[in-house]
Amino acid sequence: MTRTFISLLLFISLVGCGVSKKKISSGNERKISVAPSKEPMEAKPKFGEPLEINEKKVADKTLQIINTAMTFTGVRYKYGGSTRKGMDCSGLLHVSFAEHDIAIPRASYMIAREGENIELREVIVGDLLFFGTSNRKKNINHVGLVVAIDGDDIKFIHSTTSRGVIVSSLREGYWNHAFIKATRIL
Repeated sequence: MTRTFISLLLFISLVGCGVSKKKISSGNERKISVAPSKEPMEAKPKFGEPLEINEKKVADKTLQIINTAMTFTGVRYKYGGSTRKGMDCSGLLHVSFAEHDIAIPRASYMIAREGENIELREVIVGDLLFFGTSNRKKNINHVGLVVAIDGDDIKFIHSTTSRGVIVSSLREGYWNHAFIKATRIL
């Protein structure tokens, strides 16, 4: 029952969000290939499926954090915000983790210093993706939480200035171009 509810929630939020319309038109685009892992597909859990982690508590905590973040889908963007009246990307994660007694820093560049750096091909549900969206592309100023992996497509929830809290795909040109690194906190 819970798995069905979670899957339904993800489906509704993905359908309701649409696809980001931001595109990069620069001829100097940095390409990140999101290639499928050499591991079998079953090793990369999709949203709503149990994670293959040694401790079930960690897997449950990860899904609880994702479910909390998903409840904010549609909340408008507000710089420095961390409430249903408005929130920014790091506020979304700060609140979602804090709800489950996990303290993380408030700023995206500070969150990027936490946990273990991982390769993109190793990303699983619950990992964090960091981006540089300002003129200084190497400076981390944006973060998202991985909510689903479908083959080589990584979907993450985050708060954007134009559309608020949404689920996006790393395949989208804008996010693929702005990607800097991935980390694992749990």
